Amino acid sequence: MTERRGAPGNGGPQGASRADDAQALATAVPRERRLLMTRGPSDSGPQGAAALRSSMDATTAPHRIPPQMPQYGEANHIFELMQAMWLAKHLSTNLLSVESLIAKEYSPLAADARMHYQKFKMVPTMLLIRLMQERLKEEDCIRRILFSYGLSQSIEQSSLCYTGWILDGIPETREQALTIQTLGISPRHVIVLSAPDTVLIERNLGKRIDPQTGEIYHTTFDWPPESEIQNRLMVPAGIFEGETARKLLEYHRNIVRILPSYPKILKVISADQPCVDVFYQALTYVQTSHRSNAPFTPRVLLCGPVGSGKSLQAALLAQKYGLINVCCGQLLKEAVADKSKYGDLIQPFFEKEIAVPDNIIMKVLKQRLDQQDCVERGWVLHGFPRDLDQAHLMDNLGYKPNRVFFLNVPFDSVIERLSLRRTDPVTGERYHLMYKPPPTMEVQARLLQNPKDSEEQIKLKMDLFYRNSAELEQFYGDAITLNGDQDPYTVFEYIESGIINRLPKKVP
Repeated sequence: MTERRGAPGNGGPQGASRADDAQALATAVPRERRLLMTRGPSDSGPQGAAALRSSMDATTAPHRIPPQMPQYGEANHIFELMQAMWLAKHLSTNLLSVESLIAKEYSPLAADARMHYQKFKMVPTMLLIRLMQERLKEEDCIRRILFSYGLSQSIEQSSLCYTGWILDGIPETREQALTIQTLGISPRHVIVLSAPDTVLIERNLGKRIDPQTGEIYHTTFDWPPESEIQNRLMVPAGIFEGETARKLLEYHRNIVRILPSYPKILKVISADQPCVDVFYQALTYVQTSHRSNAPFTPRVLLCGPVGSGKSLQAALLAQKYGLINVCCGQLLKEAVADKSKYGDLIQPFFEKEIAVPDNIIMKVLKQRLDQQDCVERGWVLHGFPRDLDQAHLMDNLGYKPNRVFFLNVPFDSVIERLSLRRTDPVTGERYHLMYKPPPTMEVQARLLQNPKDSEEQIKLKMDLFYRNSAELEQFYGDAITLNGDQDPYTVFEYIESGIINRLPKKVP
């Protein structure tokens, strides 16, 4: 096995050339990136340490490394973070790991995690996920890269909007992977850096530490030429074949259950080659975009006055295309019925029959749209937003529909549709005096009308919608306006055509 030279920062001609290539490639990567790395036993320590030393400015020598550094490096996997550090540097983004998450100051969650880690040497899954959510909500992490790094070192990459964030060491189990997906963190690229177990064991067992300087060496890849240094090198604590094999076994047991969570976006890169080559191949894959069977994942917004048929059209889209039918009003009712934390906030407004505040509505809506089925299959939303402020609120949180339809229906048609609706208090059956009349006079005699279906209430709601609709149509510049006063299946065909085909270019 040859020594790995030419790591980023290497001074050799070839190393510099490849490093320059990697730098050029990094700057060419689109600014929409998210990477994820799962970590197992280290396989990059000696090469990473050598690369780190070679990248140090010689004018600053001698480098004084604290004697505690070797133990800290071993305990916290410092050197196996090298590839993630290089990517974070080249992509100008934040590198997050389990260690950095629990070290966060002024966070009660991080304090709990530190206490648990000190006692059990691990952080519970749900606590770790909550820590990750807390960190990713901060301004410097919005639209950044998620990176995961493993023994076979899996790299997962996807895009949010601009740069993304790099998260190292998560997920370590399938449970964590599924929980992350449920939160809407969904990579677009997954790279597995793979090396044979014998190579990984050899790399680990060959580590040596200079107790005076804290420098990391390797018996095969990076042996010091000075005999004085050779004589004082020591084997790091905890480095022996049985422990390394145990960690490998645990890693393989977990990784085979994690990778099926990312089918169709997986690429395997051999890690048994110079670091810069691995880095170069990873960046090359990161800048590629996957082909899809669909032109996009539909995020459909249906707008229209009460009685325009939004609920029916949403149900038809959900039935035919598998989109998630998201009715804002229904979500609020379900939150109250489930007695959730948001339901307790909504209940008083329902009892007083007043509007629920926008910020509460948005929290309930965000909770639903972030679920994995909405992220993967797309959604059709109706009942929100109703005005420009709500539209801005939704847009600022990143929920941007890629198809918007306005269903226009005349006042007389809406009155006909709604004011003639009736409910049988005995059976709960719903009727319409024109389109679905009751079967007998006895049933008709006991039918009741919902107060919300009175002509006065309908007129108030329609006036409110059309008062705000002009601003909404202007906000959603690519919105498609349809005549909703026709057969519902004809309306559905127009909506279907608007989703499948490209948006028409508007003449300025």
